[in-house]
Amino acid sequence: MAIYSQQGQFHLQTDHSSYLFHVMPNGELGQLYYGPRIHNRTTYPELTHREIHGAMPAWRLDAPDVQPEALKQEYASFGKGDFREPAYQVTAPDGSRISELQYQSNQISAGKQRLVDLPATFDDDDDGAQTLNVTLKDMVTHLVVRLNYTVFPHQDVIVRSTTFDNQGAAHLTLNRALSSQLDLPDANYQLLQFSGSWARERQLKRTPLRPGSQSIGSLRGASSHQENPGFILARPQTNEDQGAAYGFNLVYSGNFLDQIEVDQFDTTRILVGINPEEFGWQLAPGQCFQTPEAILSYTDRGLNQLSQQMGRFYQQHLVNPRFAKQPRPILLNNWEGTYFDFDETKLVAMAQQAKALGIELFVLDDGWFGHRNDDTTSLGDWDVNPQKLPQGMAHLVQQVHQLGLQFGLWYEPEMISLASDLYRNHPEWVVRTPKRQMTPGRNQFVLDMTNPAVVDFLYQKMSTMIKDAHLDYIKWDMNRNITEAYSPTLRADQQLEFNHRYILGVYRLYARLTSAFPQVLFESCASGGGRFDLGMMYYAPQAWTSDDTDAIERLKIQFGTSYAYPQAMMGAHVSAVPNDQTGRITPLETRGAVAFFGDLGYELDVTRCSDAEKAQIKRQVAFYKQHRQLLQFGTLYRLDSPFTGDRNVGSWLVVSVDQRHAIVARYQLLNRPNPGYTQLRLWGLLPDQRYTVSGRKQALYGDELMHAGVFIPSLLHTTMGVEASADFSAQILVIDAVSEH
Repeated sequence: MAIYSQQGQFHLQTDHSSYLFHVMPNGELGQLYYGPRIHNRTTYPELTHREIHGAMPAWRLDAPDVQPEALKQEYASFGKGDFREPAYQVTAPDGSRISELQYQSNQISAGKQRLVDLPATFDDDDDGAQTLNVTLKDMVTHLVVRLNYTVFPHQDVIVRSTTFDNQGAAHLTLNRALSSQLDLPDANYQLLQFSGSWARERQLKRTPLRPGSQSIGSLRGASSHQENPGFILARPQTNEDQGAAYGFNLVYSGNFLDQIEVDQFDTTRILVGINPEEFGWQLAPGQCFQTPEAILSYTDRGLNQLSQQMGRFYQQHLVNPRFAKQPRPILLNNWEGTYFDFDETKLVAMAQQAKALGIELFVLDDGWFGHRNDDTTSLGDWDVNPQKLPQGMAHLVQQVHQLGLQFGLWYEPEMISLASDLYRNHPEWVVRTPKRQMTPGRNQFVLDMTNPAVVDFLYQKMSTMIKDAHLDYIKWDMNRNITEAYSPTLRADQQLEFNHRYILGVYRLYARLTSAFPQVLFESCASGGGRFDLGMMYYAPQAWTSDDTDAIERLKIQFGTSYAYPQAMMGAHVSAVPNDQTGRITPLETRGAVAFFGDLGYELDVTRCSDAEKAQIKRQVAFYKQHRQLLQFGTLYRLDSPFTGDRNVGSWLVVSVDQRHAIVARYQLLNRPNPGYTQLRLWGLLPDQRYTVSGRKQALYGDELMHAGVFIPSLLHTTMGVEASADFSAQILVIDAVSEH
């Protein structure tokens, strides 16, 4: 049993953690404990003490020790004595903004159901999940709020969301509706966030908590390149291999807020959900509002363990089951190889060469539609450009299929060009504020996805192409954020609903397409990593990690991403050099060695590669196919961080489920003169098992490899990983268990 309810107390128990809260004397809910698993009891007297603090309000004169500001709470309001940031706020018809949610009842059920209209976790395989719904009610407005908890015991994950149900007779305005609140009893933590920008996504930043508020979030209409909804709170001494840490993430792709507030008593309040800025929701009598799901996880065994348990959870309980364990195909994308300059002959030649190299999927990127020869026209005109493909898309796809390759196609369905037939026919479909200047981004504008007619139009265009051309894969791009947010389909008092309704429209289109074409693999892209979030992963099980394909930059991008997402979610490509984003020249071997630890692809003109480069790509493809299951779905351990230290080194390791196979990669960014001896210590192996290691004549025991390490020779004294320079080099070690007879 994962959930216990007794005497107004709730104990949510995973294999290794416990989460407790209870009903307080004022009928509201108080948080008691979240940490290592403890025994289930009827009472926890050491967790429920209350003392009277001076100079702060109490609930009532006859209950002076019930002081909301001094208590840890489960889902706090504002205006009744708790002056910290609240989890929710509602405006009543008289303009008042005071609410008191009092406990009414609870229900415990087996399993986990999906949400309606929102991406959500599930328990299709009866993995032992249990769900708790706690019903609260405001007696004045008759607003009913359900706090929803699902415990996934074997992954040590708790999923939370909130449902607002207006059971009164008057309209209410929902000003703030966070998915999850957690109050921790102290503030001795560090915040690990993953910030950056376009081409520098998810760079690890680690800072101590301090009094006051720290937050990350987005108001861009997307989860954004700049911040990511996933974050971690860790004890100062916690590292990759030991120590306590809490992981948080949000199953949502729009404006979000992750806020950490440390109060006067060093209590830490964590709020996760839709960003309250630019949000408001009109809740008519009888209507409900459902928040996105927030994911919480705890471990006392280090950051690698936290990432692993959350990654396993996503693969089993969030990603489309059809693709969750299905190996991802090795692809060739034509974009950096041709940009807009291509025709059918050129594309077929690239596909033929891709087939010869062992590649499995050919993807046609931007430029195949309308009159699209640059980025100023034709978005929205999703009909084939007859000058480039005179015999149509189906004819091109047929030729690629006859080669034995799958075929994928690029779309940017949420966008529109002013120079397009779609804009001429439907100017009212563009997101714009009346009487205000439109703000362009990358020469394009945004379609109003709150409008059902827009969603219907896009579904018709995309579904017809998928069906008629027999597409296998869709790359779904989104290259700019929302400005002048407004929709003529919404009333004046609904305009603050725009950003959330926009994302719901995107989800509706995704849901219709993935339901109609379950065999098609979708990859999410948003100028690379601008919408790399769990909301997208529910529909598209992999995402283009970044537009930056430089191998050295990708080390940091993929290393940072790995804290919150597993490698099977990361699209990782090998591109030509000098790199288009950095101008850097790196060895082809290094580019491949970085891209191996994700969903491998190539983004260059393979017909222009030298014979030596083609031979090396062919070897890379063969190596990846041989080890694909391990590289995409193996247990990842981060060993050396490219974000810390002065050695200019990054390294990581993937280990098979049975711990009999592993692959280690070590990357030297800039070489060092006269370095000391280097031992790389591994993780995740069987201590008493002997293993063969690439380039080593003698088998080594797992405990040797993990505690003593494997010797890494000086790069100037070996040819391993070196082409023209020891800078930007990579070393790959394959480790296999010795079969004992």
